[in-house]
Amino acid sequence: MNVLVIGNGGREHAIVAALAKSPSVDKIYCMKGNAGIAELAECVNVDYCDLKAVGDWVDAHPDVQYTVIAPDDPLALGLADELESRGHRVFGPNKKAAEIESSKAFAKALMKKYNIPTAAYEIFDDYEKALAYVEKGKFPVVLKADGLALGKGVLICETLQQAKDGLKQIMLDKAFGAAGNKVVVEEFLTGKEFTPGEEVSVLTFTDGKTIVPMIPSCDHKRALDGDKGLNTGGMGTFTPCPFYTKEIADEVMNNILLPTVRAMNAEGRTFKGVLYFGLMRTPDGMKVVEYNSRFGDPETQVVLPMLKTDLMEIFQAITDERLADVKIEWEDGACVCVVLASGGYPQSYAKGKQITIGDLDKDVFLYHAGTARENGMLKTSGGRVIGVCAKGRTVKEARAKAYANVKKISFEGMQYRTDIGIKYNAEE
Repeated sequence: MNVLVIGNGGREHAIVAALAKSPSVDKIYCMKGNAGIAELAECVNVDYCDLKAVGDWVDAHPDVQYTVIAPDDPLALGLADELESRGHRVFGPNKKAAEIESSKAFAKALMKKYNIPTAAYEIFDDYEKALAYVEKGKFPVVLKADGLALGKGVLICETLQQAKDGLKQIMLDKAFGAAGNKVVVEEFLTGKEFTPGEEVSVLTFTDGKTIVPMIPSCDHKRALDGDKGLNTGGMGTFTPCPFYTKEIADEVMNNILLPTVRAMNAEGRTFKGVLYFGLMRTPDGMKVVEYNSRFGDPETQVVLPMLKTDLMEIFQAITDERLADVKIEWEDGACVCVVLASGGYPQSYAKGKQITIGDLDKDVFLYHAGTARENGMLKTSGGRVIGVCAKGRTVKEARAKAYANVKKISFEGMQYRTDIGIKYNAEE
């Protein structure tokens, strides 16, 4: 069949690369794609947040028998509903189900109602009331813009002054736009001895009846080494997660994954697609930090290369609600992704810088994010530019390969973290 993939980042490149291996996939279109995706798919220049324009394009291309919606924005807007209403087969949750990501307030209320472990919180749509609340609270405290903010709408405030500044930034200055009309003020979850807790990303496949976890991965959100600097969309990832034992996986399945699927069903919001769980290990057990209604980025870039099962087969089974019939298998070993970003990211940055890539080693692959071709030359076109991914028998081996090949790539202002894959003693 011919397939349309919606999106233009590293996550979408990883999805397209996995679908290209499927014997049931003939041609792939990508809306809008990037320079790397263009090597595997025909890129289509349509605004994927314009639901009618996307629907009209799919209507006009009857050879496209399946659409995969990867980013959060079109899911939150209801692109799955739009395409399904026109009779098209779609991978991705409908608008009501996607609200588990598009509204942090909804997600927190859901967890509270169904006793799914998460941090204590309060929700405010009034700046003065939020300010009065944090003035009486303890620190650190976490502030979250309610809506979608490209993974950057979370502020960890260690002092009252930082919290005041953060509330002003979110609610008054509208640093994250309408996403900041409401703010979630949340307890800061800790690990042992009040150090930041250990975090893990668990992406899952679910058809609303069955839920199957993918291999766990660890994201590096902050811009700078040592988890310093501003929050970003993600500067790198690795799998497997060293502390995620079978015992923890069982705890998460019983206390978090299955209860979430059941809660969404009970609310009339059956979730079909990829449901992402951002989790933290605390002295009181595993707790939910956040939900996403789609594949994570850059987690997808280390998870999908380890998938042995045909991704298209899994997608079709989810659409048809027969996921229980598919045996999902994974490779042994590890994978590490180092994100190369434009100078200045996650704040202002220049575009149009020429990218030079040397000969890469075997088992190393690039997932393009912010890239474009101009007059035959590869140039930067976004904040996160390329993910350098490598496989190995261990995280240590995969990490060494990834960084050896980072040195073969260059563009003006290129920045990256040098410590991807070493937290939680992953290299030992």
